[in-house]
Amino acid sequence: MNPPALIRGYEVVIGLETHAQLSTASKIFSGASTAFGAAPNTQACAVDLALPGTLPVMNRAAVERAIRFGLAVGAKVAPVSVFARKNYFYPDLPKGYQISQYETPVVQGGSVSFLLADGEKTLRKTVQLTRAHLEEDAGKSLHEDYAGQTGIDLNRAGTPLLEIVTEPDMRSSAEAVEYARALHALVMWLGICDGNMQEGSFRCDANVSVRRPGAPFGTRREIKNLNSFRFMQQAIDYEIQWQIDQLEDGLAIQQATVLFNPDTGETRAMRTKEDAHDYRYFPDPDLPPLVIAPAWVEQVRASLPELPAAMAQRFQDVDGLPAYDAAMMTQSLPLARVYEAARDGCKQPKLVANWLMGEVSKRLNAEGKGIEASPVGAATLAALIGRIADGTISHNAARQVFDALWSGEAASVDALIEAKGLKQMSDSGALEAIIDAVLADNQKSVDEYRAGKDKAFNALVGQVMKASKGKANPGQVNALLKARLG
Repeated sequence: MNPPALIRGYEVVIGLETHAQLSTASKIFSGASTAFGAAPNTQACAVDLALPGTLPVMNRAAVERAIRFGLAVGAKVAPVSVFARKNYFYPDLPKGYQISQYETPVVQGGSVSFLLADGEKTLRKTVQLTRAHLEEDAGKSLHEDYAGQTGIDLNRAGTPLLEIVTEPDMRSSAEAVEYARALHALVMWLGICDGNMQEGSFRCDANVSVRRPGAPFGTRREIKNLNSFRFMQQAIDYEIQWQIDQLEDGLAIQQATVLFNPDTGETRAMRTKEDAHDYRYFPDPDLPPLVIAPAWVEQVRASLPELPAAMAQRFQDVDGLPAYDAAMMTQSLPLARVYEAARDGCKQPKLVANWLMGEVSKRLNAEGKGIEASPVGAATLAALIGRIADGTISHNAARQVFDALWSGEAASVDALIEAKGLKQMSDSGALEAIIDAVLADNQKSVDEYRAGKDKAFNALVGQVMKASKGKANPGQVNALLKARLG
C-alpha cells in the first residue's frame, strides 16, 4: 500500500475501541433479560442493582461468544483470564465500579482484514488487534424527558459486552470506517452480536491523534459512542482538522474524552481523559479466574461457520469471481447465501454478483432494507439471469422484468416476459431482413465504416435495434452486421 496521505503536512493516527453487545438471552453476571425496549428499570435484578449480599455468576454463553471471536480473528484465547473492578462513580453505575478485564483479557492479539480503495486500485489492509475483553455495560442516564433532572434506567446494567481494541494502525477516517464495517460484518457473521447500531449493540470509540511524519505519536483524544459509520467519518475528519488547527496555533493537545454532535458536525470535550491508574483496577474478589479448557476451545472451533475470507477465496477459486466481487458477496452471511443459491440456480456466478451489487443493492439501499427483506428471492433472481444467459431477453428487458417483480407482480419470470412482449428476436432470417433494410437506408454510415470509422458501426447497430423495437439480440446483430459489411 502507498504511504499514508498527509493532511496539511500531518500524519493521522487512529485506533478504535468497539463495544459489541453479545447476543445472549441473559446478562453477563445475572439471569436478567437483555431484550431491548422494555420499560425503564424492569430488567434490572438484585445483582444488577448491586443490592447487599448479591454475587455475580459468569454467563457461559458470553464466554463462548468471546472464544468464537478470538478464533475467527486468529487471536490467542487465554486459558486463564481475570476479571477486575474498574472504579468510577456515575449515577448509572450502581455498584460504583464496572466488572471488566484489565491485565489478562480473554482474547489476546489477532487481526481484521478488509478491502480499501487506493486511487484506482483496491488493496487489502490489515489492522492488528491488541485485545478483546469481556465486561458488563453500565445503565443509561436519560436527560431529554426530565426538565432540569436526569432519569436513570438500569435495564442495560450488566449487559454483556466484548470490547475489541485495535493497535493504532489506521491512517485515515476512510480506513477506520472500513475496519469498523468489516468488524461489524464479522460479529454478525459469527452470530455473537446483532450489530444493531441504533439500539447500541455496536458502538465505537475512536482515538485520534496527529503527528509530523517520523515524529512520536501525538496526544490522542477519544471520540465516544459513535453509532453510525457516517458519523464516525464526519467526527474523525472534524477532529483531525481541529487538532491540526490547535498545533498550527502553537497550542498543545490535551488528552480528553470528546463527544460528536451530528447536528453541528463538531466534536466537543466532555472531560479530561483518565488514565488506567485513575480507575484503581484490582481483581474482583467475587469472581474466580476464568478458566477455558483446550477441549472447549476445540469444540467452539468445530462449530464455526466458514469465515468470510475463506469463503471469498473459494468464490474466486471455484466461481472465478474477481477479488472485489468475492469480497462484496461475503459482506454478510445472508448475502452470501443468496449469492450461492442464485448461482446454483443459473450457473452464472459473475452475472449473479453483478445483479446483487447493482440493481438489488441499489433498491435495498434506497429502501433501507437488508438482503433478507428483498422481494426478489434467490430462485427468482436465478430464473431472470438464466433468461439473460440463454438469450431470451436483453439486459434492458431484464431490468423491466425486475422492476415488475420488485413492485410485487406475482407472475413468474417467464410469464412476465411473455406478457410484456420482451423476448429477443433471434430468428436469423427476420434479423437479416431488418439489417438489409437498415444498410439500404444508411449508405453514408456504411461508407464511413468501410473507410475505417468504427463509430459508424455503432450507429448501424443502433438503427437495427431501433427497427426491431429493441427486441433484436445484440450479439447476433453485431455478428450479422459484420458479416454483411465484410
